[in-house]
Amino acid sequence: MADTHPDTLLDVEHSARGRKWVLRCGDEAKITALSQLGLSETIAQLLAGRGVTPDEAEDFLNPTLRTLLPDPSTLQDMDKAAKHIVDAVQAGKRITVFADYDVDGGTSGAQLLRWGRAMGAEFGLYVPDRVKEGYGPSADAFRRLKSDGAELVITVDCGAAAHEALHVAAEINLPIIVIDHHLMVGDLPPALALVNPNRADDTSGLGHLAAAGVTFVLLVALNREAKRRSMDNVPDLLDFLDLTALGTICDVVPLKGLNRAFVAQGLKVLSANPNPGLAALADVAGCSAPFTTYHGGFILGPRINAGGRIGQADMGARLLSSDDPALVVEYAHELDRINQERKLLQDRILQEAIEKAEQLPKDHKITIVAMDGWHAGVIGIVAGRLKDRFGRPAIVIGVDEEGVGKGSGRSLSGVNLGAAIYLAKEKGLIEAGGGHEMAAGLTVLEENIEAFYAFIEETLSDEVDKARANASFKVDALLSASAIGPGLIEEIEAVGPYGASMPEPVFAFANLRISYAKRLNGGHVRCAFEDSAGVRLSGIAFRAEENGMAEILLAPNPPRVHIAARLKQDTWQGRTRIDVQLADLAVVDA
Repeated sequence: MADTHPDTLLDVEHSARGRKWVLRCGDEAKITALSQLGLSETIAQLLAGRGVTPDEAEDFLNPTLRTLLPDPSTLQDMDKAAKHIVDAVQAGKRITVFADYDVDGGTSGAQLLRWGRAMGAEFGLYVPDRVKEGYGPSADAFRRLKSDGAELVITVDCGAAAHEALHVAAEINLPIIVIDHHLMVGDLPPALALVNPNRADDTSGLGHLAAAGVTFVLLVALNREAKRRSMDNVPDLLDFLDLTALGTICDVVPLKGLNRAFVAQGLKVLSANPNPGLAALADVAGCSAPFTTYHGGFILGPRINAGGRIGQADMGARLLSSDDPALVVEYAHELDRINQERKLLQDRILQEAIEKAEQLPKDHKITIVAMDGWHAGVIGIVAGRLKDRFGRPAIVIGVDEEGVGKGSGRSLSGVNLGAAIYLAKEKGLIEAGGGHEMAAGLTVLEENIEAFYAFIEETLSDEVDKARANASFKVDALLSASAIGPGLIEEIEAVGPYGASMPEPVFAFANLRISYAKRLNGGHVRCAFEDSAGVRLSGIAFRAEENGMAEILLAPNPPRVHIAARLKQDTWQGRTRIDVQLADLAVVDA
């Protein structure tokens, strides 16, 4: 199954998407060691390509909470947080959950709201508006909650970096418990308890968890504390795993260790007995069980996110925390409608951004575009699309009527965009900003955008050149068209779930004839291929007009090609077929 070529696969040095193809793992010794466990060659190669060793294989293939869930007390401040929350519940205090506006925040908030309701406490909910308030807690928000009678606030998926707001909370005597997972720098802000596996003094080794995962571990600690006090109605937390899984999938955290157990087991809950809000949303979206990471990341997640991007910020969390049948259906329909609106807005801004990007100097290193009125809720998605289209890091900035620009950036592997944004802030070129290597956000005054652009270009020039020169596309194996069948799909599924740091398998097929190609709406191309034996592969190339594949597929006299594709099995009206979903292609002997 493995191709042993040491450098490139099928001698592809420059594909339609400008990449060299390399084998994800060509180390036969690693593959053989896994095969000796009784695993098939396909499964062994997929595991080896994802860095799984023989000692790790069993837990990787069968991730369970029984084996992977740690003692909650290993997280700094966890026991303190659990004690204070249960104290507040028993005392009948007014508790408010302060959640971020994305899927991770919504699923984290919903888990806490559901736990509180099971324990006889109806927690309040506060979700800041993305455009008006921005990310995380603010001093004004905490003052408002205090005046409304809140006696304890629990922040989820935010708060760890809100130093100013937390100092204000301390001044007005509003107790705060922070549940977060974002990176922290500097001294700890004041809080009743601060649970974050990424705080400097935390030794739990759980820094890869999403906030939804940290929240689930908190619920384990809360149940333990409640049982210690002989409290009634302690909920079965397995019922919350669909929410934990969705937050983990949508926050694109590495699917390793405990995260794999959350997703694998949570998808089972989602498929068998889903949260009422998720069931309503799936119905509106027209999808049904069995659910996969694809459904979470590309169907359910975007609809929940839509409320936080351009609609009512708290609608996602309210959908996921409600048991009212009529209300969840109402919310599901509204989120679906808002998501359609978001797509139209996103497509318009994307087209405008592409036109601006094409006017940049051809030798530019970073695609930075700005325009009045671009909505802050979709610029991150647009930045990702520009990055894919032009093969360069991209920053998209929307400027409001007061001349303040909100920007969002997406980067290439090997180009530390977040570090450059921090440097720009230190030099006073932007008002605020932060992030990590692959993504960042910023606030910049309109009159400083040009200087900011020049600084980022100069700062990241060498990193971008190196990253683009070393750009490669990893393929799991070279297969023949006749190898595709239900058995192969079963082997692929056995290694799942797939997601961040655990990429879905990609297979290469050599020297094919393009037998059919048709342009579809949205820039996609439906296509089919045949090998020398006449075996046919049918599939689709998404966004082919953006990524260079459409020109080859739709050529009047199409050349023979090598293709790299993911395999998708679909069942419709009792018939099952396997399609190829093109990830890249290359002209033979180009």
